[in-house]
This record gives sequence, C-alpha cells and structure tokens, in this order.
Amino acid sequence: MKFALSTAFTPVTALPQIAVAADKAGWAMITMSDHVVNPKELKTPYPYTPDGSRRWPEKTDWPDQLVTMGAFSTITEKIQFTTNAFVLPMRSPYMVAKALATISVLSGGRVVLTTGVGWSRDEFEIVGQDFSTRGKRTDEMVEIMKLLWSGDYVEYHGRYYDFPPLEMNPRPVAPIPFWFGGISDAALKRVGRIGDGWLSDLQPAAEIVASIDKIRAFRREYGRENEPLAVLASPMDVFDVDGYRRLEDQGVTHILMQPWMVYHPGTQDPQVMVDDTYRYADEVIAKLS
Repeated sequence: MKFALSTAFTPVTALPQIAVAADKAGWAMITMSDHVVNPKELKTPYPYTPDGSRRWPEKTDWPDQLVTMGAFSTITEKIQFTTNAFVLPMRSPYMVAKALATISVLSGGRVVLTTGVGWSRDEFEIVGQDFSTRGKRTDEMVEIMKLLWSGDYVEYHGRYYDFPPLEMNPRPVAPIPFWFGGISDAALKRVGRIGDGWLSDLQPAAEIVASIDKIRAFRREYGRENEPLAVLASPMDVFDVDGYRRLEDQGVTHILMQPWMVYHPGTQDPQVMVDDTYRYADEVIAKLS
C-alpha cells in the first residue's frame, strides 16, 4: 500500500515545505486539485454534495497544477506528482502534452496525470470549451498526447482534433500514466477501456470496492484484464492499518488523504502541516511499507 498526500484547499505558500517533508518522510505521491475559476453563483450544482453546494469556502487557493508539479520537481527527489483531478477537456491537448513532458524531464519521470471530464458547465463556458463533447474529446486528447510524447513526427485526424505531421520535444523520459476519476458507469468504463488507474471520490470502502469490480469487468470486455490497475482511493470509513490492508487485498494501491485532517482539522499553519506529514508517515505509512 502506498500513500498520496492531498494538498487540496492548502495555501500555496505552504506547498513547497509540505512537498519536501512528504518526500523525506516516505510518502509515495503528492496531489493537487483543479479549478481555473469559481463563479460566485453556480448554475451547475456540485454533484458530490446533497444540496449541490461546493465543499470549499470562497477564495480558496487553487494553484495551477502543472506549474506546481514543475516547481515540486526542482525541490524533491523521489516523490511522484499527480493531479486530483485535472479537467483535461477544459484545456488544449498540445499545451498539456508539452507541459507534462517538460515536467517528466525535469523530475526524472515522476509524473502521473489523473484526469476527469469535469462537472461544471459554468467553468467550461468561461474558458471557451464545449461542455457537451467533453467525454469524446477526452478520448481523442489521450490519443493525441500519447502520439505527441513519442517525439517523432505524428499526425492525427479525428472528429474534434486534426493536424498534419508535426513533432513535439522534449519527449517524456518515462511513460506518463493516465488515471481517471469519476464514479459514473461512463467514467468507470473509460478506466476499463483506456485508463491505467482510477481515482475514487470520498466514499465508503464498500462503494470503492464495488467500483473496482466494475472496472475489472469492463477491462475484461476490452481484453485488458492482465494489465496493472492503480487505484487511488479516499475511503471515508477506514482509518487504521488493518483496514488499509483489507483494501489493498481488494485492489486499492494508493490511499489519498491529508494528515493534518487527522490530527489538526482545519489548520492553516504550514508548520503544523509539515509536522503532521512526518507524524502520519511514522504512525501509519511505516507500518504498511
């Protein structure tokens, strides 16, 4: 079992200290969350709360994920970086491919892209991307990015993207996995069809395991049942070593959590966050390594 440290809702100024601490303490990954803008009034209800309201307060820091991973690559040595999650169809596949390849080179291949198709029509409209085609465009974007990362001349002729032979360098120094978030059948099917991993929501363990079973069934449909599957899970009802071991037996490979939410919920003190990062590594991660 490996552990990923979530930096969601964390002040940007605290991130470098936390990343260095997580790297030294033995965390496997560090993640950051994604919003470009947050409209004052939502026309699209947030899908993961009963009343459609957001989980975060106004004016929460949402640092650019790719910029942050690039910064982390210069101050850490071993820890991997991933996104939690990156809304790929709000962006250009060319710009994202270029940024991730650069991060791969700077970090020595320590980057994973965890993406989702997004929920906020409001945000898509503001950044000028089509919300209704986001799923199909995501599929094409994955194909395009993998082609571009070859470093050779490639061309693509799809429904939404079309380009003549071109090349993009530098190429990544290692394959960049695609993990996908989402709990709908469409999201789980995408993991089964083209994903290397799955990101859960904050869910009961039983729901996470049921989703893993669905993904495995989809993978069998696509002849991918023998390929490795990473699962980055946030169980809302498992907090102990034995519980994590049971989840590992059922297919969970990574646990996503914030250590200061265990010891000091609501803190915004960077030193407390750093101390809790080390403490959780000593009290929990070391027992599962």
